[in-house]
Amino acid sequence: MSSIKAALVDLSGTLHVEDDPTPNAVDALQRLRDSGVSVKFVTNTTKDSKKTLHERLTKIGFKLEATEIYSSLSAAVTFVTNEKLNPFYLLTDDARQDFPDEDKNRALDSVVVGLAPNAFNYEHMNKAFNILLQQKPQKLVAVHQGKYYKRSDGLALGPGCFVKGLEFATGATATLIGKPNPYFFQSALPEGLNPEQCVMIGDDANDDIAGAMNVGLQGILVKTGKFLPEALAGMATPPTAVVENFAEAVDWILCKRNAVQ
Repeated sequence: MSSIKAALVDLSGTLHVEDDPTPNAVDALQRLRDSGVSVKFVTNTTKDSKKTLHERLTKIGFKLEATEIYSSLSAAVTFVTNEKLNPFYLLTDDARQDFPDEDKNRALDSVVVGLAPNAFNYEHMNKAFNILLQQKPQKLVAVHQGKYYKRSDGLALGPGCFVKGLEFATGATATLIGKPNPYFFQSALPEGLNPEQCVMIGDDANDDIAGAMNVGLQGILVKTGKFLPEALAGMATPPTAVVENFAEAVDWILCKRNAVQ
């Protein structure tokens, strides 16, 4: 097993749940940095802009730079810009700030879907439906299509069912941007490192761990956030390790690094 040189760390459900760090996570992150392991924060969170994410994490005690956050929103902004799209956005107002302004001189030619609880109403979904019907080829962009996510009051419905509903109604096939898309993980890897030298830490058995392991990373599944035993049992390839929380994942990494050295 290669020595671990970099860790990709999921945010919501792994490092924190809403405004509370997971147990001992703040100290554990500092221990990981002090060991010389490079850290990048990778997230499918689509409600918040990168600026808001950074402010939230620093407010609850984490030390990080905004440039260390690589989100599915960041990747989606790049996709929209490169494809020269003029989308209708099913996003929160905060997340929308990261994207280009609407070109009023062009028709809306695509739909971008993220986690936007207040936008998932009939009027907005019907507008998205009609835009997709009128465009050939259809451009439905799913920032991610998670089934659910963790809130302080329990699990909550993710954007996946709304993406699937638009696919069903229009015949479009969504372009998936975020985890578990291989492109997302490959783009997030620190320059000069191979996947085998990196580990993904997350609470989602499929999007975080299976997705990362499919491109060659090691995967540590934590039992916080949206962790479900049945999701773990359903994995075709088991995680490299299963631990209670992020702090224990750091312990595991440091133990393996010491063993190799």
